[in-house]
Amino acid sequence: MESTTKGWGSGLLGVIIFSGSLPATRVAVGDLSPIFLTAARATIAATLGLALLWALRQKRPVRNDFGSLAVVALGVVVGFPLLTALALQHITSARSMVFIGLLPLATAVFGVLRGGERPKPAFWLFSVLGGLLVAGFALGEGGPASLTGDLLMIAAIVLCGLGYAEGATLSRRLGGWQVISWALLLALPVMAALMLASLPAHWSGVGTRAWLGLAYVSVFSMLIGFVFWYRGLALGGIAGVGQLQLLQPFFGLALAGFLLGEPVAWTMIAVTTLVVVCVAGAKRFT
Repeated sequence: MESTTKGWGSGLLGVIIFSGSLPATRVAVGDLSPIFLTAARATIAATLGLALLWALRQKRPVRNDFGSLAVVALGVVVGFPLLTALALQHITSARSMVFIGLLPLATAVFGVLRGGERPKPAFWLFSVLGGLLVAGFALGEGGPASLTGDLLMIAAIVLCGLGYAEGATLSRRLGGWQVISWALLLALPVMAALMLASLPAHWSGVGTRAWLGLAYVSVFSMLIGFVFWYRGLALGGIAGVGQLQLLQPFFGLALAGFLLGEPVAWTMIAVTTLVVVCVAGAKRFT
């Protein structure tokens, strides 16, 4: 029980950190290309991860781990950051929250497929209801639709759910921060080359807000958030703790309203209350 409680607490810290990712990405892609942003954030985070691995003298993963690390890298180092950055050129960060509401369900599905978890039937009821609440709210608040942006977000959610579940399974043996650090390091040669190939033509056109957005997604979204998130998933269960992501859109919408001036309705409080009930119900039946 103590381990599960620690897992949920750690997972919640991860969700709070991740909540700033889409608003920060939305700011950054105003002045930086999505490809450069994706490659730069991964390169910066990989450099920090390498320093941690070296300073703390971590052992290399065994050969069988590299396939799983490649899946993690594809899902959360490359796939989700790149696809969301591309999507946010077509939709607002508020609308992107529609799809973040589906991420807990995707994570739970991959938790069953890759992590061997078997939640009770009632869990799926609360999970689906929570996802529908978030998606329904965000559809009403998220601005105009874009087929391109929406399809990119759907693809991002699928890859992210896979990366979360695969990383959480691996974290049970390697540790949370070690998994994301090794995944970042695995992707570093490609990401560093891509970053150099997509450097901005004119640095003077990149504003302070874009640099701050890049700094946030590099240090917090790409590394520190995963320290807490993978630990939470490993200790508390992939399917169960993954439901905390239902709260991420509301943290994110609040940040979008505060930082970007995007409209946020008072109804967010009512829907958040219902979502908390769904999260508690899902926790009860994992």
